[in-house]
This record gives sequence, structure tokens and C-alpha cells, in this order.
Amino acid sequence: MHGSRAANNALLDALLSQLGREPGAECAVCPPFPYLEQVSARLRGTPIALGAQTASEHGEGAYTGEVSAAMLKEFGCRYVIVGHSERRQIYGETDAQVAAKFCAAQGAGLVPILCVGETLEEREAGRTEEVVARQLDAVLNKTKFEKAVLAYEPVWAIGTGRNASPEQAQAVHGFLRERLSAEVRILYGGSVKPQNAAAIFAMPDVDGGLIGGASLVAKDFIEIVRAAK
Repeated sequence: MHGSRAANNALLDALLSQLGREPGAECAVCPPFPYLEQVSARLRGTPIALGAQTASEHGEGAYTGEVSAAMLKEFGCRYVIVGHSERRQIYGETDAQVAAKFCAAQGAGLVPILCVGETLEEREAGRTEEVVARQLDAVLNKTKFEKAVLAYEPVWAIGTGRNASPEQAQAVHGFLRERLSAEVRILYGGSVKPQNAAAIFAMPDVDGGLIGGASLVAKDFIEIVRAAK
């Protein structure tokens, strides 16, 4: 929940000046709902795609404050994040609700970016694979994982300054890869910075990043995108 019209324009000016012709890697930005129209207009005709941070599992109805996947599609979104750790932890989204959001996004023609990941307590208890498998299976039990992206975001490495080592990230990505078709892209999201991006992206099953705080600093985000080439 960051941004303003002025701040957005400054950030987009920098991104488009450096990545607007040939980013070198597929790239999308996911602003808060009120700024979708502004960002959509700025990105039109560029190789940078638009996404949203979440969507309702419902198509329409008496759900005050919610935003449907079809509404996002109408604003030019290609992607939508579902099941981000903050949505699960702060707002209590369950595996079943996240799976329903995933299906709603697919049904509206959006590419869902499904987030899975364990807390520090779960990792220290040796439950990492159990947790991410449960979160992924909630979706696989409802629909096929196609025209979708998976993002592994260890909760203990988000906004803490800590990050999984490239080898730790690879271990979980490799486990997830075994459960999905080879063409599914698996992103890593957990305090990715310019200093560690290249080493993380060099892992065989890490296909890119889901970038949080560093995406708000144009120089850092551009360096991370370039590291993903």
C-alpha cells in the first residue's frame, strides 16, 4: 500500500526510460487498485505488463469493498497476485479462499500469480515442504495449473532484511517443480535486492522474482530486472 499519483509518475518515468523498449526479461507492475487506470495508461504500448495485488473470489454481488477479476481485466490487467502472505496472515485468507480466487482469475482471463510460503516457525519445525505442498494442492484440487505463475515467498524473509540463500530457494523451487509441468514459471519473493538477485536467479529452478520493497526504488528494480535476463 504505497504510492501517489506524483510518486507513481516519477517511478514510471524511470522504469519506462530504462525498460520501456527492451526490458530484457518479462516484467509486470502491480499497483494498488486506485492507480490502475493511471498506470494502465502509462504502460499502454510498452513491454511492461500490468497486474493487481489481489482480486475477489466472487464475480459480482453484495461484497462491498471487493474488486472482481473481470473489473481488473477491464482496466488492462494481465496478471493478479493471489494468496500473498500478507493477505493470508493479516486478512486471514484460507487455502480454500485463495484457490477460489485463483479460479476466478483464470475464469476472467487473467494470469494468477499464486504465492506460497512458510513462516519461520514452520521452517524451523521442518515443515516447509508440507506447508507449500498444502497451499499448492488447494489449487490443484480445484483446477489445472496452467496459464499461471507460482511464487515461493518464505514469510520469514519478507520485509525482514533476511533472505533465503540461493541454495535454500532452489531446494523449495525444486520440490515445487516436481509437482508442476516444466513450463510453469516459479518466482522467488523474499527480500530480493540488486546485491543478491543474480545469485538467486542463477539457480536452475528459479525463473524470476516477485519483488516487494525494492520495486519502489527505480534504480534497484531496474537492476533486478536486468539480473533476470
